[in-house]
Amino acid sequence: MGREIELRRHTDADGDVLTAEGVAAAVEIGARLRGGYELAVSTGAQRATQTLACFLAALGEHVPGGVVVEPGLQSQVEDRWRAAYQKAGSGALDALREADPELVADDSERLGAALRRVLDRLPDGGNALVVGHSPTNEAAVLDLTGEMVAPLAKGAGIRVVVGDDGYQVEPLE
Repeated sequence: MGREIELRRHTDADGDVLTAEGVAAAVEIGARLRGGYELAVSTGAQRATQTLACFLAALGEHVPGGVVVEPGLQSQVEDRWRAAYQKAGSGALDALREADPELVADDSERLGAALRRVLDRLPDGGNALVVGHSPTNEAAVLDLTGEMVAPLAKGAGIRVVVGDDGYQVEPLE
């Protein structure tokens, strides 16, 4: 039996705190989540943790593993990602890789390792809800699965499933 991660981007924020619109969007999204999570994970950034809290409050469901922080899912070189974005003129990972190949290669590896650690914490059949950032969510998925995913809008996400046949990446609404 496989394990899966529902990986989402935080909702609208002003600095590191959600805006009123970001809170409302996170509550709305949380009410639609499918649930059944063994673990909820944040990068440790307040905007990610606040989004996760709103998701879980709206879901109203027990999460046996609680809420944990995986700081490896947050880049330590955010200014460099911003510079690559400015140079690329796009948040698409392929454009960012063209703008700063070393950044995307190195940070993707570190971010992917953190996503692997989350998967390793799950039992067979387990499911985690993870809230992070863009484009680092996409970079983690690239390292973990080898698949390039489109930039995630605020609150949007993807499902990463690992089973006997390897990884599958599925878009979420």
